[in-house]
Amino acid sequence: MAIGVARDLEVRGPAAVPSADVLTPDVRTFVALLHHTFEDRRRELLARRRVAATAWRAGRPPSFLAETRAVREAAWTVAPPAADLRRRHVEITGPTDRKMLINALNSGADTFMADFEDANTPTWRNLVEGQRNLSEAIAGTIEHRAPDGRRYRLAEKTAALLVRPRGWHLLERHALADGSPVAGALFDAGVFLRRNALAMLERGRTPALYLPKLESHLEARLWNDVLTLAEDELGIPRGTIRVTVLVETLPLAFEMEEVLYELREHGAALNAGRWDYLFSVLKLLGGGQLLPDRSQLTMTVPFMRAYTDLLVHTCHRRGAYAIGGMAAFIPDRRDRAANDLALDRVRADKSREVGDGFDGTWVAHPDLVPVAIAEFARALGLRDAQLERRPSRPVPDLARLVDLAVAGGTVTEAGLRTNVSVGIRYLASWLTGVGAAAIDGLMEDAATAEISRMQVWQWTRHAARTAEGATVTGALVREVVASELARIERLATGAGFAAGRYREAAALFERIALDEEPVEFLTLPAVELID
Repeated sequence: MAIGVARDLEVRGPAAVPSADVLTPDVRTFVALLHHTFEDRRRELLARRRVAATAWRAGRPPSFLAETRAVREAAWTVAPPAADLRRRHVEITGPTDRKMLINALNSGADTFMADFEDANTPTWRNLVEGQRNLSEAIAGTIEHRAPDGRRYRLAEKTAALLVRPRGWHLLERHALADGSPVAGALFDAGVFLRRNALAMLERGRTPALYLPKLESHLEARLWNDVLTLAEDELGIPRGTIRVTVLVETLPLAFEMEEVLYELREHGAALNAGRWDYLFSVLKLLGGGQLLPDRSQLTMTVPFMRAYTDLLVHTCHRRGAYAIGGMAAFIPDRRDRAANDLALDRVRADKSREVGDGFDGTWVAHPDLVPVAIAEFARALGLRDAQLERRPSRPVPDLARLVDLAVAGGTVTEAGLRTNVSVGIRYLASWLTGVGAAAIDGLMEDAATAEISRMQVWQWTRHAARTAEGATVTGALVREVVASELARIERLATGAGFAAGRYREAAALFERIALDEEPVEFLTLPAVELID
């Protein structure tokens, strides 16, 4: 790996957001070095993605890579888990604002994934304050005082911390090196590691990352090189930094073993990112089979079951943990009957996951932590994981991964309206700086907005017939967008509608849902509308 001399990082953040204490000279130099060393490769890999996506949409038959067959047939395992990451039965996720960070670390979950990606709007304020909050949490000094006077502090025992940087496709417009914006991934990971890795190690904690949106093992190789350079620069042993990879794109489902191999020195786990995976399936295969309402796309439909079976089998074959999907339900203590019904569904979902061989799972709310912990404790007892388990069903034929048939699946007018409504309300939240939004009893993030707009796009492209007999056309979608926007305005109070940026959100949703070709990620046009 050739490493040249990097210039300092040029910071162009708004003056109203102080950043000098976070982006200290050593941090700026470190991030600039990462950019200088890896930016060309990052761009090459993004270009490779576009070529591969064209082949997928043209009907390229799925297969394992012929050139990596030796890796799949060889005997190897990933590094054993770090001491504080041996038990990951329940992981809670969320953004890095102070109150949420404290509550998540105190939740009783085994780990907390602090998110700079799908649950975060990458405003300069969110990014800088999020990094500051993480450092204070690691030091144990973080506090938060609510408007009602309540004070929040860390408990004596807290969850292990993992950080999810942005994906390779996003740029950080406020930080430039060598004359161009640095990758959001390198900014987020670089600032976190340079500020905190040594402090975490001194406290017996492992610096750990969650890596999102990968589409090939070559992208994993790039991350591995980033990590080894970071370790060398920090003066810590190779393999100190640990990673979990979200398998949330269709191409990566065919390269899971290769990803673990590339990251084996740093490898810890793979995670089944269910909503982003569905989004990727729609984006790459959306010109083919029609998918029904999102509510019908459970983890037990055949192509999703094929994906999770393969993930568990692959992980356990290579000594890696398999982490299951998100329970996004937000408990509502005002409606006990509805709350109990939703908790029963969460309980059944987590029971299914541990029964399928998963070693851990995700939740979005602290009240779900004991529910999920109980299901894993019932199955695993005192064991940290179940690496000896393989799916009871044979590893599926690869064709099942791309056979989108859902028995009895239907497109409904209610499903169309839900997709539009959720899409508009989530984008409005995102544009006002809140990347994790409570909508209709669920914690929604960018992944659920992505699948909402891609379903509308697919149904329009197919001129899908709803169960009620309507044809989904561009005109119908525009009509639903207008009616949902009017409903939101009726329910808004005071100046809330204008301040909420709902009109901008509706216009953006309509555009990306009806574009001739789907935009790669909705955050790419959306980021142009924030500070």
